[in-house]
Amino acid sequence: MASSFRPPAPRPCESCPYRCDVPSGIWAQAEYDKLRAYDADTAAQPPGVFLCHQADDGSTASRVCAGWAGCHDTNELLALRLAVITGRMDSATHAAVTDYHSPVPLFPTGSDAAAHGEAGIPAPSHQARRMISKISRTRTDIVSE
Repeated sequence: MASSFRPPAPRPCESCPYRCDVPSGIWAQAEYDKLRAYDADTAAQPPGVFLCHQADDGSTASRVCAGWAGCHDTNELLALRLAVITGRMDSATHAAVTDYHSPVPLFPTGSDAAAHGEAGIPAPSHQARRMISKISRTRTDIVSE
């Protein structure tokens, strides 16, 4: 059975909410809320693998978010365990996720990434607005609130 997931990209996308250098406020509050959930104890985490916001178009195997793989202790991620147990992730993809190291600085926790990101929601900077525009052109399935 083929993996439902692709390994993380070599580097997190320029709009990855886990990156320290990404502008604050480019994603909706609900997206930042998801980041915190993976900081919980393993049994309390979401069962789904966190996917790349840029590469997940639903047409092929979804790419595992490089920022998610680089930020969290992959040995403690419930979603990875379940993906392997259910056969949705093959051993090569699992190894790529667990061995992943980001070449760019990431926040140490999902909560830290979320706090940074949501700080700019009320008044996104010029740089954030430019990135939002770029994301909107790439992800036509995203609807503004």
